[in-house]
Amino acid sequence: MKYFNTAGPVNCKDHYCLPPLSRFNLSEILGLISQKKYFVLHAPRQSGKTSCLLALENYLNASGLYKSLYINVEAAQVARNNVEKGIYAIINEIQRRIELSGYDDDSQRIVKDLCDPHLSLSALNSALTRLAEFSPLPLVLLIDEIDALVGDTLISVLRQIRSGYDSRPDHFPSTVILCGVRDVRDYRIHSDTEQMIITGGSAFNVKAESLRLGNFSEEEVRTLCLEHTKETGQIFTTNALSTIWNLTSGQPWLVNALAYETCFKLELGKNRENPITDIMVEQAKENLIIRRETHLDQLADKLKEERVRRVIEPILTGDLYEGMLRADDIEYVEDLGLITQAPNGEISISNRIYQEIIPRQLSWESQSGMALKQAWFVDDDGRLNILKLIREFQQFFREHSESWIERFQYKEAGPQILLQAFLQRIVNGGGRIDREYGLGRTRTDLYLRWPLPDGTVQRIIIELKILHKSREKTIEDGMKQVMKYIDRCGADEAHIIVFDRRPEVSWDEKIFCEKRELEECRERNGVPVVIWGM
Repeated sequence: MKYFNTAGPVNCKDHYCLPPLSRFNLSEILGLISQKKYFVLHAPRQSGKTSCLLALENYLNASGLYKSLYINVEAAQVARNNVEKGIYAIINEIQRRIELSGYDDDSQRIVKDLCDPHLSLSALNSALTRLAEFSPLPLVLLIDEIDALVGDTLISVLRQIRSGYDSRPDHFPSTVILCGVRDVRDYRIHSDTEQMIITGGSAFNVKAESLRLGNFSEEEVRTLCLEHTKETGQIFTTNALSTIWNLTSGQPWLVNALAYETCFKLELGKNRENPITDIMVEQAKENLIIRRETHLDQLADKLKEERVRRVIEPILTGDLYEGMLRADDIEYVEDLGLITQAPNGEISISNRIYQEIIPRQLSWESQSGMALKQAWFVDDDGRLNILKLIREFQQFFREHSESWIERFQYKEAGPQILLQAFLQRIVNGGGRIDREYGLGRTRTDLYLRWPLPDGTVQRIIIELKILHKSREKTIEDGMKQVMKYIDRCGADEAHIIVFDRRPEVSWDEKIFCEKRELEECRERNGVPVVIWGM
């Protein structure tokens, strides 16, 4: 039986898949190849890059117009700045791929004598020259994981490729495609040899284009899931398909992981008589997050990088710190797949799963260290006593916020992270928290859903605001914003938490709680808003 793939390249014989060559503009790539161009194909981790390159290699070789060779240079990463060791690893990879690709015996020997750990530093250039001269057709070289290389090894590889550019196609590959997470322009490489930073663009300045492999479209998500229906007869409800799209925004690994978890891991999903529902998809999402699957763990590791923090932290707080956002940081974090940038420049976290995993990861240690029990805040009728919970947090924040926030790398977002850790500790295994952020909107919105014994759901909105203006103006803005959210979600309760971070203001003045009701509240649904100061 086929299944949804979450590890390694897609094999359409074994996996549900979209045709890899449909993932990018094939005619554009063939046009660049026909013009003997060197170019970059990049996309975030586990987006299908390798699957597409392998499919392209097969397509070009089957066309009879080119000889194509795929190589993966990740093994050379361990060489770091040891150029000889790195080039040796790459030439061994070339030799291995030649043998796997069905070349004749003479072709297999063409670079064998270069597989020597004491080879010349220009041996890669020599190997590629030999391959091109031996090939009766123009040679197209596909280099995967190029940005796994480090320091002087990466600089040497880029420069050796560049130095052969003017000899193509008779004495060097007609086309070279570099594939990795980032565009070569974003490389900032420290050269031990030259004691300086070399930009990748300058080391490979023969690049003609930079193409990006995108996410699945909503229709492609539907098509992929329907492959399972064709194979097993098990249907995805319309709501389930919409939920997969809404949670992932088409990120290929997330789509496959959610579908696999739902159809092959959940007990309900393994029974092919049961349709796949949105509730099952939501449960699968929670399972992936709790298990901290490798893809999500790698994402969390990137949050530790300073240039990532400079972009993500203002999104979490809703504030735009003067001078914090840099164009190259935004491009880098977008290439990692953590954010998207709209044509108008607006930046947002890429999808709802990342929106949830980022603050949960940042608050993981805090959440683990809190001595809280869910039962303390659940009433006899099964309702979550949110008033008691926030009041408890208010006291906790007064007593411990300074010491706890000092531990955070994301200190500006510390109050929001700490509150979300507190809530997540209570909600885990019961309800759900959806998060919305808006860069420059000065707020973070939390939507908490808590299932009740009678099958209904308790819906609670919590809006977090950092006090920048006067207290009254901050509350006034928050009331207008929260009313729109109440209408959209049909919430039963609404709360605004105002964090006053001014050191000169006493805790007695910061701490308050009051209930307000706007006129439109009474006219619409009578939901009051509780204002909390901290």
